[in-house]
Amino acid sequence: MSSRFVPPPDHAGDPVGVSGWRTLPNLLTLIRLLLIPVLAVLLLADDGADPAVRSWATAVFLVAAITDLLDGELARRSGTVTTVGKVADPIADKALTAVALIGLSALGDLPWWVTIVILAREIVVTALRFWVIRHGVIPASRGGKAKTVAQVVAIALCLAPLPDAFDPIRVIAVGIALVLTVVTGVDYAVRAWRLRQRGRMAL
Repeated sequence: MSSRFVPPPDHAGDPVGVSGWRTLPNLLTLIRLLLIPVLAVLLLADDGADPAVRSWATAVFLVAAITDLLDGELARRSGTVTTVGKVADPIADKALTAVALIGLSALGDLPWWVTIVILAREIVVTALRFWVIRHGVIPASRGGKAKTVAQVVAIALCLAPLPDAFDPIRVIAVGIALVLTVVTGVDYAVRAWRLRQRGRMAL
């Protein structure tokens, strides 16, 4: 029996099911990409002071976030994972989060250090993926999924033109998102290190 280390499966390593790019999951990813500049324009319009426009910005962000939840799951269940989708989906995810966070910080609605921490985590995790890619892929954790949901909730609350009475709820939501962002980032770094070490020992 071979002792060669076999990494656990991950969605990033899902086999390509179809060769073309014209699939429903890819269409959802494309919609998300197209909504990103719309979000930027709405968020920055009138310096974010118009409640009606901010409501539209919140709605656009939530629709885009929902497509993020749907496209990958649909691709896997329908066997329509494509190379285009595997590349475009994470790009769209990170771009959506980045535009929302940077826009909120530029308007003074979110401290810049919060935006920097969250975006730095995403950059580091992406770099770690490439660092260990020859040894395998790291499976998505429940914490990672919870982190994504927490970020969506926190960003939506910051985007929405809610009364000042909701400020404590915003602070709590952002705090939860930050904790999950940092904790899952550290967890990913540890798992990446272990995967690389086991992979090197198996060579």
